[in-house]
Amino acid sequence: MSVRQLKKATLNGNKWIFETRYINLMGKKKHYTSPSYKSKREAAEAERVFLLSLTDNINYNNLTFNDLYNKYIEYQKDKVKKSTLHSYYNRWNHLEDIKNIEVAKFSSQHYELWRKKIKALNVSDDYKNDIQKLLKILLNFAMKWYGLNLQSIYNKISNFNNPNALAKKEMLFFTYDEFKKFISVEDNILYKCAFELLYYCGLRRGELLGLTWNNVDFYKKEIHIVANVVADYENGGYMVTSPKTKSSIRTIPLTDLLIQHLKELKEQNSKIYGFKENWYVLNYYKPLPFSLLRDRKNKICDLAGVKRIRLHDFRHSCASLLISKGANITLVARYLGHTKIDETLNTYSHFYKSDLCNLVSTLESLN
Repeated sequence: MSVRQLKKATLNGNKWIFETRYINLMGKKKHYTSPSYKSKREAAEAERVFLLSLTDNINYNNLTFNDLYNKYIEYQKDKVKKSTLHSYYNRWNHLEDIKNIEVAKFSSQHYELWRKKIKALNVSDDYKNDIQKLLKILLNFAMKWYGLNLQSIYNKISNFNNPNALAKKEMLFFTYDEFKKFISVEDNILYKCAFELLYYCGLRRGELLGLTWNNVDFYKKEIHIVANVVADYENGGYMVTSPKTKSSIRTIPLTDLLIQHLKELKEQNSKIYGFKENWYVLNYYKPLPFSLLRDRKNKICDLAGVKRIRLHDFRHSCASLLISKGANITLVARYLGHTKIDETLNTYSHFYKSDLCNLVSTLESLN
């Protein structure tokens, strides 16, 4: 077995591979040549993971957390989005202290020492629990696939919950009057469309950036949400994936004003040489960088004299507007692309306080 360099790089610039011979579960000798990789280090790591996948050569009792993590990532590669794999990678950085510990020997003492370090991080309890969730996933994977007895440790894991922590920050959003003040300052048709799509349609920022002209139906006055743009931290740039959930794939009606502005933007863009219907609504042949949209938003907030809110808060603003106008909670959930109504209720229950008062008035009227 060896890692070696190709005489000529592939079209995508890869030039390292590994070759190995092994005996499979049926006792037959096999020869394997890997796909190509960009660096020698990547090829060597891929070789190690490949050998780890040969179950007849594995002593599960010697499996380290690093081995287990690599096996889990390999298992998940064709089952989850690349962005999900990246979230695992981010959390894995916080499991660095236990990566060389043999999983079968993982003890309560190991867990408590690791937990103490995570507890000291200057991050929210929610993020700490996200980190710990990966540990639970790995332990569960080890028990399910390799028969390791880790239930006693697994049962000891509890969520981070600081009783002295401050309550969650109040959700920020624009009222309709604040948004009108905000958008009145915006004179660039591209950004005007962007902020109106966020506010009136309740889009996630990735859904907004993933919109192409193919997704805009001017005749029916609606847009189709079928893509999501996320950052590709591993390779730089961006990735276009499917929306967050199946429920996020949806069709949203557009106001006449938004249709008018989108027509104006398309007319402007169509004058650019090479224009195609599969170009992105906000940035021609590739998505608009998130940083440009964020910076523009902050600039317009300051010019308009309104508070700064996050781009995601435009989505909250949309929900607030719909609820304040008496929209049915089921329809609001569908409009926002939530999987369950519970998600909408849990996120926006505080918007329904006045409705609760109305319910009491209704009961009072019965007497």
